[in-house]
Amino acid sequence: MRTERKPTRLDRVFARLDREPERPELLDAPEMSRHRFALFAGTLAFYLAIVWAVVITSWLVRLDWQVMFFRPYQQWPEIHAFVDYYVVLGQRGPTAVMVAAWLGWRSWRQHTLRPLLALGVSLLLLNATVGAAKYGMGRLGPHYATTIGANEMWLGGDIFPSGHTANAVVTWGILAYLASTHRARRWLSALSAVTSLGVGMSTVYLGTHWLSDVLLGWAAGLLILLALPWFEPLITRAEAWILGLRDRLYARIGRERTARRPLGPPVAVAPPGSARPEAPAREPVAAPRGTRAPAHLAPGPHTARSDRTPVTPAGSRRPPHADRHPRSSAPAARPLSGG
Repeated sequence: MRTERKPTRLDRVFARLDREPERPELLDAPEMSRHRFALFAGTLAFYLAIVWAVVITSWLVRLDWQVMFFRPYQQWPEIHAFVDYYVVLGQRGPTAVMVAAWLGWRSWRQHTLRPLLALGVSLLLLNATVGAAKYGMGRLGPHYATTIGANEMWLGGDIFPSGHTANAVVTWGILAYLASTHRARRWLSALSAVTSLGVGMSTVYLGTHWLSDVLLGWAAGLLILLALPWFEPLITRAEAWILGLRDRLYARIGRERTARRPLGPPVAVAPPGSARPEAPAREPVAAPRGTRAPAHLAPGPHTARSDRTPVTPAGSRRPPHADRHPRSSAPAARPLSGG
C-alpha cells in the first residue's frame, strides 16, 4: 500500500505563498508626476533655505546654541539608555542589512531585482550628495564648537547635514517607495517620516548634532526619495543586463557540461525515400578452444574405481601382498573341510 507524505506546516506556508496572486501594483514603478515634482521643488527650496540661514548666522544658529546650552541629556537622564539604542535606527550598517534582507525576500518572491537595485541606487545617491555636503561645508558639532554664537562653518567638520537623519529617511523610506499598495505606501511614508525625525532628535538629545543639522538631513533624504523615479530607466536597464548576464552564464555552463559527456559512435541516417542500407557483414568468430582437463585428474580415459589396480603409495612401509585380490574380483572359494 502506497502512502503519501503528510505536508508539514512549512510546506503549507510555501504552498500558500505560491498560490498568492501577484498584484499589478508590484510591478508598477512610481513616475515623476506633477505632484511629485512640486514636492521635490519645495523640498529643494527648504534645503537651500536651511543652508542659507546657517551661512548668514541667522536666528536658526541662535536656536542651535540655545538648544545646546539646554543640554537635553541632563534634563531627562532617565531616557538616555533608550535613546542610545533608538539612534541605531539611523546607522547605515545595521539598517541597510535589515532592509536589504527584506527587499531580497521580495525580489525572490516577485522574480525581479528592482527592489535591491532601487536600494542600491538610493544608498549611492545618499553617499554622494550628503557626503559631498558634509565635507564641502565642514561644520563643527556642538561638542567641538569654538566660538559661542558662530555658525562653525568651513572648519573641517562633517556633521552638516545629519547623516543619521538622512540615512533613516532613505533606508526606511525606500520601503514606502516600493510598497505594494497605495494604502501601504501612505502608512509607510508616515512611519518613515516619524522614525527619521525621532532619530534626528535623538542626536540633538545626545548633543552630537545641531537642530539645523537634523532639518537639513531630513530634507536631504527626502530629496533622494523624490528623485528616484528619474533613475527608474537606469534601474530597468541594469536589471535587464544582470539577468542577461545570468542567462548567458547558465547557457555557457550547460554547453560545457554537454561537451564533457562521452558521445556514442556516429549512426548513419539514410535520407528519406532511399533504400535502407544493408547491415555490415560481421567478421568470422574463431571457434572456442577446447576445454582443458582439470589439473588434479590424471590424463587418459577415466576408469571406475572398481576397475583400478591397487597401487601401493610411494614411501609406504607396508609390504606388498601377493595374495591380495582386487575388490572387483570375486574371492577364491575356501576349501571345505569335512568333519
